[in-house]
Amino acid sequence: MKTKKNLFPKLQSKIDALNFDTISPTRKKELQPLINYVAEHHDKTAQINFICTHNSRRSQFGQVWAQVAADYYDVKAACFSSGTEVTACNERTIASLIRFGFEIEKEGIENPLYKLKYGFEPTLISVFSKRFDHPKNPKTNFAAVMTCAHADENCPYIPGAELRIPIRYMDPKLFDDSLEEEARYDERSLQIATEMFYVFSNI
Repeated sequence: MKTKKNLFPKLQSKIDALNFDTISPTRKKELQPLINYVAEHHDKTAQINFICTHNSRRSQFGQVWAQVAADYYDVKAACFSSGTEVTACNERTIASLIRFGFEIEKEGIENPLYKLKYGFEPTLISVFSKRFDHPKNPKTNFAAVMTCAHADENCPYIPGAELRIPIRYMDPKLFDDSLEEEARYDERSLQIATEMFYVFSNI
């Protein structure tokens, strides 16, 4: 894999260990529409909005890892996340990203704004829970990536989306407050990281 010298060492080691062979042929077919979309739009900055119901776990992982992957491979992309309801970016999601090597600052309490740093240059991703029609999200010319079955099935129309792409993930929330909690959040984070790096490596 390409070396991105400005990444934090722990995060770089996680990226170096990603294995695209863990992605099944069937799953690669599901990822292909996103590859095609980015390839067709990256000359003018591809916009991608990752959407799940509460914008607290899977969609946040999607936004973060897709943006890091885009930067890693020097692909012009702006990645966002949102939900059909506003809650908060789950603290377990943030804890997993810290374990992967991100440095994070928190602002606010009820629906905190998290600022994620992943390198020594001014590399910054801001995440918080918001609806898909929030002013921070693109209004037109974007792909809507549906990361959960509930949002995919119950929100059939995303205004302004050029393309709707279902890329569903199992919800780590199922393991909250269990002995498997950390492992399952890290498992989902790793899966999404692997798939997003696979996507952007193919641009």
